[in-house]
Amino acid sequence: MTAIVFLPPAQEEMTAAARYYQAQSTGLGTEFLAEVEQTIAAIVSHPKAAPKVKPDIRRRLLKRFPFGILYVATVDEIVVLAVMHLRRRPGYWQDRLGSSKQSQ
Repeated sequence: MTAIVFLPPAQEEMTAAARYYQAQSTGLGTEFLAEVEQTIAAIVSHPKAAPKVKPDIRRRLLKRFPFGILYVATVDEIVVLAVMHLRRRPGYWQDRLGSSKQSQ
């Protein structure tokens, strides 16, 4: 089984987005988290299907929400670098590249 590892900043982004959506409409935060979970399942099933944004980093888009999941796939694990809002600060996550290499 492939391990899923969220870097702490990615976990924080996902939680903050879920809280934001929940504050906008009851249940929307839960729907956001469910979609993240579905997207992660798709990544595990087909880790190389998403396009590369850097040599070892891929991005899979959520269907309903304007977010993408940036990740590094190895044989044993998927390291989630960011749960990134697509319309804000596009390259902010790049300093996390060193963190993903340390976890491999």
